[in-house]
Amino acid sequence: MPRTPDELLNDIAKLEALVLVKDAALAAKDAELIAAKNGLIHSQLTIATLKAQLAKFRRQQFGQSSERIERVLEQLELALEEAEAGQAESTAPAEAASPSTDQTVPPSAPASEQPEQKQKKRRTLPPQLPRRDVVHAPADVCKTCGGTDLRKVGESVTEILAYIPGRFEVIRHVRPACSCRKCETMVQVPMPDLPIPRGMVDASFLAHVAVAKFCDHLPLYRQAEIYARGSGLEIDRSQLAAQLGHTAWLLRPLGELVADHVMAGRVIHADDTPVPVLAPGAGKTKTGRQWVYLRDERPHGGVAPPAVLYRYTPDRKGEHCRAELANFTGCLHADGYSGFAKLYEIAGASRETLPVHGPPRIAEVACWSHVRRGFFDEFKSSGSPIAKEALDKIGVLFDIERPIAGAPAAHRKGVRQRLAKPRIEQLATWFDDQLQKIPGKSDLAGAIRYARSRWGALTCYLEDGRLEISNNAAENQIRPLALGRKNWLFSGSDAGGQRAALFYTLIRTAVLNRIEPEAWLRDVIGRIGSHPIKRLHELLPWNWAPPATQSVAA
Repeated sequence: MPRTPDELLNDIAKLEALVLVKDAALAAKDAELIAAKNGLIHSQLTIATLKAQLAKFRRQQFGQSSERIERVLEQLELALEEAEAGQAESTAPAEAASPSTDQTVPPSAPASEQPEQKQKKRRTLPPQLPRRDVVHAPADVCKTCGGTDLRKVGESVTEILAYIPGRFEVIRHVRPACSCRKCETMVQVPMPDLPIPRGMVDASFLAHVAVAKFCDHLPLYRQAEIYARGSGLEIDRSQLAAQLGHTAWLLRPLGELVADHVMAGRVIHADDTPVPVLAPGAGKTKTGRQWVYLRDERPHGGVAPPAVLYRYTPDRKGEHCRAELANFTGCLHADGYSGFAKLYEIAGASRETLPVHGPPRIAEVACWSHVRRGFFDEFKSSGSPIAKEALDKIGVLFDIERPIAGAPAAHRKGVRQRLAKPRIEQLATWFDDQLQKIPGKSDLAGAIRYARSRWGALTCYLEDGRLEISNNAAENQIRPLALGRKNWLFSGSDAGGQRAALFYTLIRTAVLNRIEPEAWLRDVIGRIGSHPIKRLHELLPWNWAPPATQSVAA
């Protein structure tokens, strides 16, 4: 029960304790503000440093043309856009919480009492772009007196850049300001919410920029050049970076819902790929990793929606994948990476007590494509007939799988038991016989030992129709990263790698669910800011339905 001031004054000890608690709370807040300020200062210094380096190399470029300088310029452009996007993402919560500066006439104030509000000057969009008016007219009845005789005394016009597939368009949000003839109350509809408060672009533009970068693999500075050349739209890289950073902040909760869905599955495919990452100031790159975790039950007739999760880490330490899979229970398709090994262990179990403890929390499922690759390399380099025969025998196992793709798990298991199991037993015997005939240190012997050392994990798919013969499904989700890496050369920073992982998660999950990613993002970005957090799952690709009315080019 709250104490009155008189009671507090009579209880000095408790008053002192209360003051100390308040002081501690204020000190904690001050520490948070200082940390945030220091982070912002560091971000600003990084951006300033990169801009200075970029200007220096541009001057050198005009003095002497070389492939090296072009490459350095591309590196610095990407690093700068990642730094600017990261700064925008970190400041997005504060911007979203601050009140809008768009001028709106309070409906309860008489016209004679309206104070003049100074509106922040907005950039002018190119006059050659087509315009389309959207009028937000107020109700016909005055909310103050109920009068129905409203007269128009002015209007506010806000121009917002939109992307209609194939071209840009300017949407003019026209908000008539009306006055009630009876009581002189001013009435004006508020400006509709935008994805970026006080911004000049709508969800369609933000979706297009994200898809162009992470689906079509166009860095932001190249997008800026294309927009200026094709539409006369002068929007620089720093603006695009800030918009992308804010979009990432908006969409991050949706990305975590995808992560939860993936980890709730009982069969997951995992893989990773190196990502060169620029180390600002050093002029060099380091190697980060992008990890892929795929849940796709369609090959065995499952009904759960497919989804893929991407995670960036600054290195390939096993602690990263183990932390991501900490709450996962089931079967993991993966390569022979040692970082996964601890996941297959049973806590507290020894070799002697293993039968008592039962199966591990995560069961290893190895990949026959990795096995086949070793024999393919040997055959290609030496033409070995043993390698060729191994390829033919493994190829038969893949041939058995093709007709049963998409069939129910029980049917797949039955076919494998009847057709694949006898051949795999024969293959094991044949492998052991060949090891006796070839040099033990040869690459061919190494390929055979690789297969035999993982035999249990390679053959478990015979006993479970939900499992696959290979991890090709995860490798297919790595390919877009490889193409993006070829075009970008590298990621601009660790934060840029994390942001890329988020957009890849959302875009590739939409593709898996046969949803056009730009149309989905266009709708989601426009709605997510005001969508109830408890109903966020409604915006996931497999729950999403296109809006009844779509904006189309005239």
